[in-house]
Amino acid sequence: MLAYILKRILLMIPTLLGVLLITFAVVQFVPGGPVEQYLAEAKAGAGGGAESGGLTYRGGQGVDPKRLEQIKALYGFDKPAHERFLQMLGQFARFDLGKSFFQNKAVSDLVIEKLPVSISLGLWTFFISYLVAVPLGVAKAVRAGSRFDFVTTLLVLVGYAIPGFVLGVVLLVVFGGQLQWFPLRGLTSSNWEELSWGARIVDYLWHICLPVTAMVLGSFAVTAILTKNAFLEEIRKQYVVTARAKGLAERQVLYKHVFRNALIPIVTGFPAAFIGAFFAGSLLIETLFSLDGLGLLSYESVIRRDYPVVMGTLYLFTLIGLVTKLISDLCYVWVDPRVRFD
Repeated sequence: MLAYILKRILLMIPTLLGVLLITFAVVQFVPGGPVEQYLAEAKAGAGGGAESGGLTYRGGQGVDPKRLEQIKALYGFDKPAHERFLQMLGQFARFDLGKSFFQNKAVSDLVIEKLPVSISLGLWTFFISYLVAVPLGVAKAVRAGSRFDFVTTLLVLVGYAIPGFVLGVVLLVVFGGQLQWFPLRGLTSSNWEELSWGARIVDYLWHICLPVTAMVLGSFAVTAILTKNAFLEEIRKQYVVTARAKGLAERQVLYKHVFRNALIPIVTGFPAAFIGAFFAGSLLIETLFSLDGLGLLSYESVIRRDYPVVMGTLYLFTLIGLVTKLISDLCYVWVDPRVRFD
């Protein structure tokens, strides 16, 4: 097991380098870099205009060459691409994610600053999804083929088919606009600091209700169907027939014998689902409900060509994803002792 873990950790290094190299290479060809944006804003302020180019400025006619070199040095573009890439790798090896071009803050500080919103959305989405999906999947497996199974399958598939941001728009218009039951934006009210602790909790839950609902309804469909199919597969096996023949109660058969085996594919997906709830799928929800989280930070960084934030968050998320994948694989051994990586 130790040799397998060490091998997987060593394989993470070329994978991480490949992701960073490809992204860095793509960035070199994206038009409208920070130098161009800086000069465009300067010319716009003077009543002029600037053309967009790649990372090598091609629209600086009329700009003092010394001033142009100073701006390039400010953003680090006075060095060749390979030197900048190696310098970036050196920083990342020390877990120094760099400093934002436009916000004048360290990327790590920006990530920490945006984490509360993403953690709120992620934790609620993860726990509510599994707390609803697993019992629902078990109930569907026990009542397979019944009217309950048919109706719940239809509802689950309809919820899965509706994109989260579309559902969010509907919830926002109906419950936030027309009925005015819930707030339209933000994670807390403007007077949150003045409220008591009980009132703060109620205010927070009041604000988080609509965005979490929009994220949850589509996310638990796969888990519910997977739980149902896993239970149906285990229920048909010989050891279940033997347990029933011995006179064990149906509840004991389901939750003592079937439950652990059926949950193997679900439990092993916990780490990936837990991390994915923080960093994936929340951009549109954050934008729609005006929640300043990691998804919105990444999107704005790409739009503004804030490359330290883009590369820093990519490095962080990729590293977390690789570690999470390893933990997911190790969960197989923890849940099912029969699995061996030898």
